[in-house]
Amino acid sequence: MKKKHNKYTVYIEMACNGILGVGCGGMIQPTDPNRTFTLSTAEIAVFDRKVYDLLLDIKILYEMAKEIPEKRERSYQALYTVNSIINMCDTADRSTYKKCREVAQAFLKQRNGESQHVIHAMGHAHIDSAWLWPYAETVRKCARSWSCTVKLMEEYDWFTFTCSQAQQFQWVKDHYPSLYSKIQHFVKAGRFIPVGGSWVEMDGLIPSGEAFIRQFLYGQRYFQKEFGVTCSEFWLPDTFGYAAQLPQLIKMCGMTRFLTQKLSWNLVNKFPNHTFWWEGINGTQVLTHFPPGDTYHMMVNVKELLYTVDNFQDKGRSGRTCYLFGYGDGGHGPTEEMLEKLQRVKDVDGLPRVEMSTPDDFFTLVEKESGRDKLCTWRGELYLEMHNGTYTTHAQVKKSNRKCEFLLHDVELMGTIATVLASASGKGYKYPSVELERIWKLFLLNQFHDVLPGSSIEIVYDDAHRYYKDVDTSGRKLLRQAVSAVVRQELDKGEAVVVNTQAWERQGVVRVAEATASPAKKKKSTGTDTQQVDKEGNTLALVKAVSCGVSRLERVPDYKPVTASKKGKVITISNGLLTATVDSHGRVTSLMVQDSQRNVLSEDHPANQLLLYDDVPLYWDAWDVMDYHLETRKPITSVTQEAKLVDQGPLRATIEVSFSVGTSSSLKQRIILDAGCPYVRFDTEVSWHESHKFLKVEFPTSMTSSQATYEIQFGHLQRPTHYNTSWDSARFEVCSHKWADISEYGYGVAVINDCKYGFSTVDNIMRLSLLRSTKAPDANADMGDHTFTYALMPHTGSFQTAGVIREAYNLNSPLQVYNAPVTALPPGGASYFTLNTPQVILEAVKLSEDDDGAMILRLYEAFGGKTSATLSTSLPIKTVNRCNGLEEVEEDGDEFTKGDVSTVTVSFTAFQIVSLIVKF
Repeated sequence: MKKKHNKYTVYIEMACNGILGVGCGGMIQPTDPNRTFTLSTAEIAVFDRKVYDLLLDIKILYEMAKEIPEKRERSYQALYTVNSIINMCDTADRSTYKKCREVAQAFLKQRNGESQHVIHAMGHAHIDSAWLWPYAETVRKCARSWSCTVKLMEEYDWFTFTCSQAQQFQWVKDHYPSLYSKIQHFVKAGRFIPVGGSWVEMDGLIPSGEAFIRQFLYGQRYFQKEFGVTCSEFWLPDTFGYAAQLPQLIKMCGMTRFLTQKLSWNLVNKFPNHTFWWEGINGTQVLTHFPPGDTYHMMVNVKELLYTVDNFQDKGRSGRTCYLFGYGDGGHGPTEEMLEKLQRVKDVDGLPRVEMSTPDDFFTLVEKESGRDKLCTWRGELYLEMHNGTYTTHAQVKKSNRKCEFLLHDVELMGTIATVLASASGKGYKYPSVELERIWKLFLLNQFHDVLPGSSIEIVYDDAHRYYKDVDTSGRKLLRQAVSAVVRQELDKGEAVVVNTQAWERQGVVRVAEATASPAKKKKSTGTDTQQVDKEGNTLALVKAVSCGVSRLERVPDYKPVTASKKGKVITISNGLLTATVDSHGRVTSLMVQDSQRNVLSEDHPANQLLLYDDVPLYWDAWDVMDYHLETRKPITSVTQEAKLVDQGPLRATIEVSFSVGTSSSLKQRIILDAGCPYVRFDTEVSWHESHKFLKVEFPTSMTSSQATYEIQFGHLQRPTHYNTSWDSARFEVCSHKWADISEYGYGVAVINDCKYGFSTVDNIMRLSLLRSTKAPDANADMGDHTFTYALMPHTGSFQTAGVIREAYNLNSPLQVYNAPVTALPPGGASYFTLNTPQVILEAVKLSEDDDGAMILRLYEAFGGKTSATLSTSLPIKTVNRCNGLEEVEEDGDEFTKGDVSTVTVSFTAFQIVSLIVKF
């Protein structure tokens, strides 16, 4: 192994000591359904409170003697005190216990000075909603954990406890109502403290921006309804990275503070701050704290207290830190022993002061004492230098997540349009609020930070896929009902209509039914066919669609047809927008924008090169991929069917190629170019049966750029394409959403996908991660059949002006064709929303949660600069106001309109998200 960084010294030492996890008997292994346990012995003992109290005193003194540095006198004082207690204690004479305690208490009552660091202790029971157990077990974990917490609260009236995840509160309410009643009592007393404001503690990278808002919307509304509480702190201790748009999302949903600790796991670079301002890509800042104890389940011992202060990176800027104590991950939380020890260490000379506290108390004091000027600022993403394999593990979960995000968007859009039309006409469509809330919450549950990343045991995914199927089945049914209501006719009868759920006009090749595609309806213009039958017998048509609405199916008569030719083993396809050459292995050797002489790909290395890597991380199998895997690059060359043309236009050209992959897997690919489409698409089928292998696809480019751009929630982020620093090299695998782009002045190339998240760009080579084959904690993760699509889009100019962002939406949101009578549609179709600029995206249209006569429109600036956008609608609108993510009208927001209106103009700053509440 080549030694690149000092971290490899650690790797080698771990290997030599035999403690590498994957393949070496690591602790987290697949579950064994046949494993049993035998209870052979049970012992009963009488609890002696006096002995217990004395033992705790001795434990604290012993820990102080051991953990306080030897050069400090206080360490010796503790040592001699505990020694004298041991000498004094006589188990045959119980009266000595009292004298021993008096000696201990005299020592522990020696107080600190005023300048001592203050640790804000908070009880906590981080409970993974699923991980090494299914959702059903978490319901019981919540009951067991919180019943213990409530019991301790009854005994210790100073004890406070923080608790996140509205979903878990709902589970307890549904299954354990008497316990829930007690929790409500202690929430009202300010001691059982709801935090986080989210439905679950979700993954911090993969959910869409709108999914993040819904996590907060449902979480905050639950806490408001049940407890009268709006959380001011976003609480996400244990996730695998934090998107750079989160500060804006947090703030627009009623929170101004953020707590996590996971970056303490960084493998290479130590994060430089613990209390700081985190600034997102639009400039929004939230006060952020990482508990410097580096965990969310402290056990209350002297070593932890001293480490908390010693490790704190912002000494002088702040004198306060958080300390989350209690058993976590599997729950339980604080114990009686922890509380007893806290009483003993709360103000002892030689230790930091420890106060039982709340998140609000802590952050309020930091805001007051440190303010904005003293604390440092970190801009951009909080990248975790571990667990970056979770962008790819359990690919089907990622695919279902992406598909459901778009499906829910479509249901809400069409359902809202149908509701407004029904309101105006008096006809009887009713927005499916109850069912939408049900499937949204199922969907959000699956975004939990050990489910969506792919790091749970196998039976968790039995539940997850069942929930996705429920969301998909219900969502498709709701969408059909909404479309039917919009066209005011029953579906599956009459002529074809095209539904476009994006706020721009589009053209696209779609499949049409035989009746619609009959020869009698077939037209020709300038010698170009308006339809084509592909290899599978599907009838294709190039159609146009109005913005955000429904169109009659009208073929585009004048277009540049797709051409395809083969010379030797090289196939050339072109559509008037781009030209691509493909070799016998399905690799793209040249890709040019039409009328350009610039090949955006490398002249020496073809693109769409499929690769297989060895993938054996050090320990966390499903979680991690290590950078040394890049040294095992193996091009896939075992072609079982060389590239051949199967469709030759005029609407679509298709090239098919097949491979044998690894030891027992296979891959088939259709390389597709459609008329009017600015990208080449790669529809891919994989039968995947490997072990500890990583499948990727590579796109060497001819660009010269030190940065590549990646889509994130409601915007994009630039990351380096080099390894200049240890911070750069640690980001060898990053999270991207629908697209990534590398450009130089005048030219660029983008990779678009429909369900992938792992990406890298190094030395101007772009790589998209496709499949992993981890074996723990799920031995069967990703085994089986997969389908997915990615695309390669060359462009001139910048990716913004070239339309990369819209095309990524188009790939993920294809035009939908239904059969329906079209008597209610005007000849050009019915468009309900249109934007006058591609710089702004209409991301969501939904009915208001609280007002059946209002809808919510969510827009964001996508290019990264200031602009003004005009949104037009054909719906009868009365007033438009700004609102926040919780759908509350902003007091300092503008009322844009009064009276009936058809347009509203909104100003945006870079990457700004704007929510509007619209009365109809």
